[in-house]
Amino acid sequence: MTDIHRQEPTLLQALLPVVILVGLLAASVYLFGDGSSSGPSQLALILSAAVAALVGIRNGYSWKEIERGIVQGISLAMGAMLILLVVGSVIGTWILGGVVPTMIYYGLMILTPSVFYAAACIICALVSLATGSSWTTVGTVGVALVGIAAAQNLHLGMAAGAIISGAYFGDKMSPLSDTTNLAPAMAGTDLFTHIRHMMWTTGPSITLALIIFAIAGVVMPTPTDAIQLDSIMVSLHEHFVIGPHMLLPAALVIFLVIRRMPAFPALLIGALTGGVFAIVFQQPAAVALAADPQLPHWVALLKGFWIALFDGYSLNSGNAALDELLSRGGMSSMLSTVWLIISAMMFGGAMETTMLLQKIAATILGMVRGTGSLIAATLLTAFGSNIIASDQYIAIVLPGRMFRAEYKRRNLHPKNLSRALEDAGTVTSALVPWNTCGAFMAQTLGVATFAYAPFAFFNLINPMVSAVYGFTGFTIERIDPEDADEGDLLPVAV
Repeated sequence: MTDIHRQEPTLLQALLPVVILVGLLAASVYLFGDGSSSGPSQLALILSAAVAALVGIRNGYSWKEIERGIVQGISLAMGAMLILLVVGSVIGTWILGGVVPTMIYYGLMILTPSVFYAAACIICALVSLATGSSWTTVGTVGVALVGIAAAQNLHLGMAAGAIISGAYFGDKMSPLSDTTNLAPAMAGTDLFTHIRHMMWTTGPSITLALIIFAIAGVVMPTPTDAIQLDSIMVSLHEHFVIGPHMLLPAALVIFLVIRRMPAFPALLIGALTGGVFAIVFQQPAAVALAADPQLPHWVALLKGFWIALFDGYSLNSGNAALDELLSRGGMSSMLSTVWLIISAMMFGGAMETTMLLQKIAATILGMVRGTGSLIAATLLTAFGSNIIASDQYIAIVLPGRMFRAEYKRRNLHPKNLSRALEDAGTVTSALVPWNTCGAFMAQTLGVATFAYAPFAFFNLINPMVSAVYGFTGFTIERIDPEDADEGDLLPVAV
């Protein structure tokens, strides 16, 4: 089928599905509150995708083309959904195997409320820098850190914000990160030029975030009843074997990811290793989870391991706070989030296939005048793509394709584009509840996106620092047309 009968969408047509989506999502939050992500939000996304499809059909696209685009959009998120499922298993077996209880036990001994937020941010930054993966960081040490925060009765939104801030700093700056490799590829520069240029915006952003977290730890610590805290630590010792050797599965996963093993097999190995540790070191817990006294001992151990993989762990210690803390995980706990991601990618696929997303981006580009507004347009388009297309990779690829020629026309060095793509495309993905990243973070940490988003200070500050640099011209570099082949860099005039 040719494009001859297709009409270019109007801006009103392009905005119609977005406006409907915003209205439906607002209604779902108003009517269902925290339960909005367990069905209502999914329906809002699907209905908005249907509106986008109707607009596309009105403009000459066939349903087959739109359906193909939707399927392709969902396929882009398949890797994320597989990782999400296996992280559910990691949480289940690492709780049963004593890995998470050990992390929480030692964390309660070391991380006092006054230093927790800043320390959590630094810990996650280091792990993510080493692994190149915010998801792996949040799915491993992040789970334990939010458990420590809950046990100390700290502000969970602030705790999750600190965890996510550190995880995204490391993800953004690590040469092992997929987005850190994708952004320069889209812009037309090399990896280490891109990383060095990002230091100018990322360094001040993480510094400001750490200062805020440090101040928050001092001015708003939440004292915890020592008896309650002691009872939690005693209960941990009663129900699990605690010791440094229980941290080996976490160390193994970090080692495998550093050695460039893909996240899915590395996490699967981590989940299975956690199950082995449960069978070897946590036999009473595994047998109790099996809840079948008729089974032979070794069969009950295997059943408990199996349950932890697909349905998570459930603790009945008599300590309500600890039971709530450690009763979670399993692949089944991630199914609602997978549903949310599929629905979001349906909407994003329909918007992109029918050129509605591109129309919005092109309209933004049409308002660009100077260098500052071009950088701002790149940041806004990347953030908007995270909202509309629900995927951080699209939020990097789409603006990268759209703006690359404009940066070249203005003789701006492509590293300016690659930096802007990451300053907004990568870090803001965790702030959108229906984005693959936002959905993952909320489900894995057990803290709603809107609850932690105001406290993900690095993710909020970084795009603003990038915009300020764009309008002031600070660190914005260009290639002189006469020296373009040599790649000489000159300060750009704004």
